[in-house]
Amino acid sequence: MESGGNVSHRIARISAHLNPPIHSQEGTSVLMRENCRAKGGLPGFKVAILGAAGGIGQPLAMLMKMNPLVSVLHLYDVVNTPGVTSDISHMDTGAVVRGFLGKEQLEEALTGMDLVIIPAGVPRKPGMTRDDLFNINAGIVKTLCEGISKCCPKAIVNVISNPVNSTVPIAAEVFKKAGIYDPRRLLGVTMLDVVRANTFVAEVLGLDPREVNVPVVGGHAGVTILPLLSQVKPPCSFTAEETEYLTSRIQNGGTEVVEAKAGAGSATLSMAYAAVKFADACLRGLRGDAGVVECAFVSSQVTELPFFATRVRLGRKGVEEIFPLGPLNEYESFVLSTMKMAMTPTYFGK
Repeated sequence: MESGGNVSHRIARISAHLNPPIHSQEGTSVLMRENCRAKGGLPGFKVAILGAAGGIGQPLAMLMKMNPLVSVLHLYDVVNTPGVTSDISHMDTGAVVRGFLGKEQLEEALTGMDLVIIPAGVPRKPGMTRDDLFNINAGIVKTLCEGISKCCPKAIVNVISNPVNSTVPIAAEVFKKAGIYDPRRLLGVTMLDVVRANTFVAEVLGLDPREVNVPVVGGHAGVTILPLLSQVKPPCSFTAEETEYLTSRIQNGGTEVVEAKAGAGSATLSMAYAAVKFADACLRGLRGDAGVVECAFVSSQVTELPFFATRVRLGRKGVEEIFPLGPLNEYESFVLSTMKMAMTPTYFGK
């Protein structure tokens, strides 16, 4: 039968793993944070989710806990982080989970991170415009990026907080002011537009969505979203009616979900899925995998706009190559010209 001392020691190890103390205490049998696996002993990357207790943050945190490339997962929010952290920490996957609550713990949450994902902010509700979102979420993103500038200036930053067309330029300005701006490391997550495009196109063609790849360029709001249906893989053709239907549905996918939820939320689950898919691509790039290509909203010279979503190749330093738009058909060229006019003021939240 196991001795009482051994049982107590094992309980102490578990307690230290889940609730590591802030300060070390020499000469005690309790295993402290610096000697605990919670320090992050497994190979992999350190990832922080800012806004981890929200509608996107919780499923995002769960899915990132399942990613074998993640060794340490930091969950930060201004409310409810302890409960989310406790819940997710029970999952029997390799990543060690730590929770951080409130602005006073933001810097600790960010220190040493390789990838920072920002879903923080309020969700869009029925009748709310992207400008309404901007007025609230811009300040949140600014504060979080100031923390990133100080604590993990070399991290890859994935911005989910809407409106992405405006929050990414805001993040860039914060990083410029801090003197740490590297456009390769700042990416707006537009993967949900790609995920929707793949799904909707597969429905029309009668294919498995996993076999479809639709590049989506432009921005991440309404008419600024341009699916390049002429470049779909596998190659296929669409009637004019199908093209207009698919383009409109992809552009308005977010509104479709907001209205279907009838005031109970926005696209949280599909957004979390898309965010994890993109985060995984970033981590594979950091690992040095070749040929990691996804669409993202980045600093760009593809058009005259300072930020634009196109296909990019991801690597150890973030964005290593930005691909041109490629050949566009007449319909896509028309939508592109309209979209660029619509995007210009969004960089200032107007």
